[in-house]
Amino acid sequence: MAQLWGGRFTGSINELAWTFNASITFDQRFLEVDVRGSKAHATMLAKQGIISEEEKDAIICGLDAILSDVRDGKLEITDKYEDIHSFLEANLIDRIGDAGKKVHTGRSRNDQVALDMRLYCRGEVENTANLLEELLKCLSSIMKDNLETYMPGFTHLQKAQPVTLAHHLGAYFEMFKRDLLRMKDIYKRMNYCPLGAGALAGTTYPLDRDYVAELLDFEGPTLNSMDSVSDRDYLIEYMSALSTIMMHLSRLSEEIIIWNSNEYRFVEIDDAYSTGSSIMPQKKNPDIAELVRGKTGRVYGDLMSLLTTMKGIPLAYNKDMQEDKEAAFDAMDTVRNCLTLFTDMLATLKFNKDNMEKSATKGFTNATDAADYLVNKGMPFRDAHSVIGRLVLACIDKGCAIDDLSLSELKEFSELFDEDIFDAISLKTCVEKRLTVGAPSPDVMKKVIEANDEFLSSFSFK
Repeated sequence: MAQLWGGRFTGSINELAWTFNASITFDQRFLEVDVRGSKAHATMLAKQGIISEEEKDAIICGLDAILSDVRDGKLEITDKYEDIHSFLEANLIDRIGDAGKKVHTGRSRNDQVALDMRLYCRGEVENTANLLEELLKCLSSIMKDNLETYMPGFTHLQKAQPVTLAHHLGAYFEMFKRDLLRMKDIYKRMNYCPLGAGALAGTTYPLDRDYVAELLDFEGPTLNSMDSVSDRDYLIEYMSALSTIMMHLSRLSEEIIIWNSNEYRFVEIDDAYSTGSSIMPQKKNPDIAELVRGKTGRVYGDLMSLLTTMKGIPLAYNKDMQEDKEAAFDAMDTVRNCLTLFTDMLATLKFNKDNMEKSATKGFTNATDAADYLVNKGMPFRDAHSVIGRLVLACIDKGCAIDDLSLSELKEFSELFDEDIFDAISLKTCVEKRLTVGAPSPDVMKKVIEANDEFLSSFSFK
């Protein structure tokens, strides 16, 4: 058992307690960021005259060699070490001797692990942003190809008014755009360096925390040493944003699942993102969309786990906070996989445009436009609403659409109906005359898509 804290103890730790306490099985993914942080710390120690230049060079060369050997499979990270920090330090001392014992000068595992989590999380935030950009580009491409692909818009899962596929997916573009902007906000708030905070009260060594922050591409050092080692707000904020991303992915997955059903047949999912049944040979199941929907609850659970862990912890560091890692890593891995697979699945979807348009002509999606027609003829809206309501009821009894009625039949409900009613309530007119900002008209949507293109081309993460 390799540990960093044995001097105070005369007895050995219980083997089960050691395993329960250790984090090497999951925090080994910190290897690269721990090496980077330790190299920056050693560089600062030498600059401040706390260690010699020769010792600094030996530390940096030793750390690089350890990292290289792990990558090449020459050195194995095993559970004889408590955590990734003890693994690195023990191997460094084995390789370079006493100089390796100086790498921890002016540093605690508390600020070391706080740094590692920020560095690792910072990279994940940027990676999430990149994946969101790819998803937005995919959505934008589909929107451009479907400005006049008519489909029903829904409320309460009932057909409401006609829209276009471009307009429908444009709603998801807005959701994922907000997710992308959240990544930028989170990155900005989290980008401060906790290294140099020590265990909780700083150190008497003349550390240059600004210099370390600069070496590690932070905006600057954190300003309270107790908060530095006990803060996980940035991680909670990131996991909350990941949960929101999953909520948006789940909503669109639900729509794809519905659209893929035999009753709708709006889309066909590519074979690469479907599976069959072990007993029913005709089945083609939307498993990827269903798994994305299902894994949303998993990411929610990861967030709630961390919130619950943090809710009762007094200042400053407590071992409870070790529980931040597994939940956070699970959420990061899950969202990364979901975004990647979902974007690929979306890019290969085939849209059955004829079925979408036929569906939009049913369900009285033009009823609101029929009421607006009467309003434009001088009837008060509430009266028009009542007239069209009775008209729809009559059509239901006859098993027909409003468009199927003759002008004489329409006039039985109101003398204001004239020949122009049929053009006024056509699918094309119902969509194209909606010209307010945010509406589904192709003319409006073209401007929205131009704005989307401008956003994507000018977006800068940092």
